[in-house]
Amino acid sequence: MSENKSIWTPANIVTTIRVVFVPIWLLCAELAPAPTGQSFSGSALLVAVFYMLLSLTDKLDGYLARSRNEVTTFGKFLDPIADKLVVIVSLCFLLEVGDVSSWVLLVIIAREFLVSGLRMVVASKGVVIAASNLGKWKTATTMLAITGLLLVRALPAGGFATGLLWASNLLLLVAVVLTAWSGIDYFVKSWKYVAEA
Repeated sequence: MSENKSIWTPANIVTTIRVVFVPIWLLCAELAPAPTGQSFSGSALLVAVFYMLLSLTDKLDGYLARSRNEVTTFGKFLDPIADKLVVIVSLCFLLEVGDVSSWVLLVIIAREFLVSGLRMVVASKGVVIAASNLGKWKTATTMLAITGLLLVRALPAGGFATGLLWASNLLLLVAVVLTAWSGIDYFVKSWKYVAEA
């Protein structure tokens, strides 16, 4: 007799909570008083810590799913959506306040459209192309860079803030390169299926 398994595993609950909290994070970020850069901003620090916790849940739900052997189709569907929401919504906020370039968003969103389109074409032919580690590195590097940029907003201008800003922008540049690279990698792997008559 087969046992009916619920989709509401601990991992999927964590992922769902992450999705629900993304707009709540954005609301908090929008409502927090704009930092002046002249003194420490507690509200900006809370926004950065909130984002850091959202990012870390990505590791938590993956660990729970694998360690409990509860990898589900629902989790495979929702987890990448949650990751993209956490990254794109935070970058939209940073673009709004003038801390990132629109080119960063262009590369990241274009890559997601490209990969999503390729996945649909490839899946229609009954083929699944496994995700590479490039995608994982891309997501982790992007989230780390965003966390750094959010922390800079909480700090008074000067030595440490300047160093953190430089390091965060460098990480963001690496993330953009990894994003483009992973998109090209997926395109190359998919091309023979896309090019079929």
